[in-house]
Amino acid sequence: MDSLPTVSDVVRQYSLGANKKLGQHFLLDMNITDKIARLATPLGDYHVAEIGPGPGGLTRSLLKAGAGAVTVIEMDDRFLPALKDISDVSADRMTIIKGDALRVDIATELGSDRPIKIAANLPYNVGTKMLINWLTADPLFWDQAVLMFQKEVALRIVASPGDPNYGRLAVLAQSICQCNFAFEVPAKAFSPPPKVDSAVVALQPLPMEKRFKDIKRLGELTQAAFGQRRKMLRKSLKPFAKKYSLDMDNWLSGAGANPTQRPEELPVKSFQDLATSSS
Repeated sequence: MDSLPTVSDVVRQYSLGANKKLGQHFLLDMNITDKIARLATPLGDYHVAEIGPGPGGLTRSLLKAGAGAVTVIEMDDRFLPALKDISDVSADRMTIIKGDALRVDIATELGSDRPIKIAANLPYNVGTKMLINWLTADPLFWDQAVLMFQKEVALRIVASPGDPNYGRLAVLAQSICQCNFAFEVPAKAFSPPPKVDSAVVALQPLPMEKRFKDIKRLGELTQAAFGQRRKMLRKSLKPFAKKYSLDMDNWLSGAGANPTQRPEELPVKSFQDLATSSS
């Protein structure tokens, strides 16, 4: 990696302007990308999937941190020459996939030779959708994810009941993973700087026996509840209860929920109990 020009020089060399439509903001500070890579360690025995590597700052950090293999998924052709430069000095530890990460089957592409980790500075416009796809994958194919989101999304992942950031994303993520808010990244660390700060979240899947089993039903339930988050549960969950022929009062009370509560007041365990008893 030391033989490569700096990431800033690469951006200039290949005239790599950020594409706003793709939510691109380049993280050029290698101190920060190294910090992200350290959060994902150990890496030696793992195959790391990196989404949207851009000019390859985090890619370099993952390889320097000793990743056994790194596969980058990039949909923007402009970055492929810069990524190939990294691949050429990676001692055959790097693979480049040209494609949309929302459509790429990561588990199939990376195979089963090594356990998988995901590390990425996710595009703002698709980060939440990607995370939900990975949380609801059956089977869960990854052992750890270290992901950067806009700060607002990161706070939503780790939020607790009563927190204004608490919602569907927190319930789903915390039903599958231990979710830790790692550190903030100021907007000025990016080029061009976005309008908001970012933050890194580390997600560690819970032991199999502690993961909530019917995550798709939980997703449907939380979509109904938080789709009308200012309304009481008896109102927001009425269509869901009707769909599954549930007696609203008995169903809610069985999970320790009150019909007059609002969804942001209900703990993760109660949502899980409601999902289970609706089956």
